[in-house]
Amino acid sequence: MSIFKRSIGSGILASLLVIAMSFALFFVAFPLDNWQALWNMRVFELPIVLDILIGALFLGSVIGAWNGWYWKQRFKELESGLEQLQKGTFKEEEFPIVLCEMKQVAEKLSATQRYLMEQTKISQKLVDERVEDQEKKMEEVISEERNRLARELHDSVSQELFAASMMVSAITEGNVNWDDLTAKQLQQVEMMIQQSQLEMRALLLHLRPVALKDKSLTDGMKQLLEELKQKVPIEVTWKMEPVPLSKGVEDHLFRIFQESVSNTLRHSKARSLDIWLNERDGFVILRVMDDGIGFDLEESQSGSYGLQNMKERAAEVGATLRVVSIPNQGTRLEVRVPIIGTEGDEND
Repeated sequence: MSIFKRSIGSGILASLLVIAMSFALFFVAFPLDNWQALWNMRVFELPIVLDILIGALFLGSVIGAWNGWYWKQRFKELESGLEQLQKGTFKEEEFPIVLCEMKQVAEKLSATQRYLMEQTKISQKLVDERVEDQEKKMEEVISEERNRLARELHDSVSQELFAASMMVSAITEGNVNWDDLTAKQLQQVEMMIQQSQLEMRALLLHLRPVALKDKSLTDGMKQLLEELKQKVPIEVTWKMEPVPLSKGVEDHLFRIFQESVSNTLRHSKARSLDIWLNERDGFVILRVMDDGIGFDLEESQSGSYGLQNMKERAAEVGATLRVVSIPNQGTRLEVRVPIIGTEGDEND
């Protein structure tokens, strides 16, 4: 039963009780000798008893209907407040205060909303921490897998390519009178094996852990280039100075350097590779130059994932990346990283 119907029923019942009590008190105070007179006395052509009863029913219905409508409105306001609370948009100052009890309800709703918001913040923080922890674990797993693949490739495929290269070299240098076609094919096989070795070394370079860990940028670059000099048949030279960059920026710059060296080994067919790292006029400048076959820069803009990846990394640290490549003359890559707020950070 709705509150509206219940209020009408309560109003009628209360009116009848009041009329009955009033009649009882009246007859006790003024007893009647002839009860028939009440039935014979008429108002609006009805016995006065019926008139009083009808009036009581009408008055009780009106009072009950008004009371039911009033509380129905209050419950609607409360329902609206709960809906706003559910949506997180409840505002205590906009909640209608028609009773002191409604003010208490508004305060409770406002307190509940603050509590829910705090719980939501805590929940979101826990989710963020969980996601960050998952990403960290994924990075660790990926790094371990990269190391494992690099070791397996170095110990198996790389060694087999080296052995194949030595065997082909021994065959071509042997005192055997090969015909021109066979000699040419053997030379092509030897060149293919040597190119595969370069591809493998570039792949191993890619699979190396890219984090600098406890090393500075210059130390990490020098260590990588020292290893390249021992394994790659091209001349590698460099000139580097310590540069004032944060660890995050150093890591991005090291990844760009690693990507560029890998591209040189895989595609350039260069005989020499020159690296330059220094600070000039508020910028840290990295240059990677080779004397390889070069490439068409316009064609590579859309098709080269490595070049796009380097540009994105440079943009993340506010750096500019410029590539100049001339066919059959070589390629030059330059990254300019602005040095921002190093002194201010120290003072803070």
